[in-house]
Amino acid sequence: METFPDKAYWSAKAAQMEFPTQLFIDGKWQDAISGKRFPSVNPATGALLTEVAEADFADVNIAVANAREACEDGRWSQLPPRERGRRLIRLAEIIERHREELALMETLDVGKPIHDSYHIDMAGIIRTFAWHGEATDKVYDEIAPTEAGSIGMITREPLGIVAAVVPWNFPLEMAAWKVAPALAAGNSVILKPAEQSPLTALRLAELALEAGIPAGVLNVLPGYGPTAGKALGLHPDVDCLAFTGSTEVGKLFLQYSGQSNMKRVWLECGGKSPNIIFADCDDLDAAAQAAAMAIFFNQGEVCSAGSRLLVENSIRESFIEKVIAAGAFLKPGDPLDPDTKIGAIISNEQLTRVMGYIEAGREQGARVRLGGERVSLESGGYYLAPTIFDNVQSHMTIAQEEIFGPVLAVLGFDSEDEALRIANDSTYGLGAAVWTGNISRAHRVAKRLRAGTVWINAYEEGDATVPFGGFKQSGFGRDKSLHAIDKYTDLKTTWIHIDPLKI
Repeated sequence: METFPDKAYWSAKAAQMEFPTQLFIDGKWQDAISGKRFPSVNPATGALLTEVAEADFADVNIAVANAREACEDGRWSQLPPRERGRRLIRLAEIIERHREELALMETLDVGKPIHDSYHIDMAGIIRTFAWHGEATDKVYDEIAPTEAGSIGMITREPLGIVAAVVPWNFPLEMAAWKVAPALAAGNSVILKPAEQSPLTALRLAELALEAGIPAGVLNVLPGYGPTAGKALGLHPDVDCLAFTGSTEVGKLFLQYSGQSNMKRVWLECGGKSPNIIFADCDDLDAAAQAAAMAIFFNQGEVCSAGSRLLVENSIRESFIEKVIAAGAFLKPGDPLDPDTKIGAIISNEQLTRVMGYIEAGREQGARVRLGGERVSLESGGYYLAPTIFDNVQSHMTIAQEEIFGPVLAVLGFDSEDEALRIANDSTYGLGAAVWTGNISRAHRVAKRLRAGTVWINAYEEGDATVPFGGFKQSGFGRDKSLHAIDKYTDLKTTWIHIDPLKI
């Protein structure tokens, strides 16, 4: 088994790393027209990594014009599907070759542990591009069942220009979830990474060019939501906008679509996912370990995090003790240390927001059983201890609003119906989990949960082959699987009249 490099190795590589800092438009590096730049900060230390060009409305116009030219001349859309797939697979192979560089860049920019960046994020990214590359010539068109004198052809065509606006918690993986299927379908893409995490998206554009993705087909515009993001949402020549982020911003993109050209909008927004533990669970120790990781993995900065833990009251106290023990083991630490399980919160702004929720929980009567305070202040970074609240009621702020941090709300229940009522008492519907040894209960509860993904005796497991997305205000549309390719295509009906045979 290959030994994973130690902290000294990653620290040395970090000291030598150079970062991309310009916009990537039509296959070329460019400064923003305004000349503006914004800081990229290392959350683990609070130190400046670099400054990045800040795209604005004018830069969006240029990128859209170049992307449209790429659509019209067919340099990508008219390639045989098998050839598009070959180049996407080549991109996956190139990402594999640059795995260390990209994982380190992600860790420095976002604060997540290097072990997770390398083994989890990069593995998912490579799989996503390879799988969609393999799928390009597996998506068939259709012939409708018609009368003998007619043929009804149903074909899929690329939408044109897809704008992908992605978040800071999994910057490159969320980009892959959108870029890979959009490219597989033959579209041109304009990718806007979050301003907190622009670096790996810019590097991706460069690697895509190396893989044979033609200039103008993948453009990357780092910038702020109210400027670059809004410009993409309102642009009359953008055909589709795919977004992962907060429900609040998702609603803005719906408004922008209505105010402009009625572009397709696909949203994967917030979550407040219930993780339900029944007393008949076969392995409560495994469930407790999974419950801790469901909320504390990636510093709790996961849209589908198991942030509400619903435990049957007959086992509640003993189970909470198990989760506390698991959470106490997951101490925040230096993201460049391979032994670190929890890294830094993305920014001081986000840390302040999470601390506000912890204070609200205390004020509303919930009890802190673990954590609740900042740690590692001497580092200059934004670290928060894993936090567990007990005595939580469903109406409390910490049980209703997405915190996006390592904060777990524990609620009790006495019956299956009560568990379902609490679980579905949310404006969100992204993920949910059920832990039980009763297969009938597992299916029964899963059917009644209003969530896009339901895990049974597991949490946060999945693959490129299955769709991911939510119900209610968690959004609509799906990432991953063939369903993701569908959302970046238009259906066209071609009706052919056949002259009857003359005898």
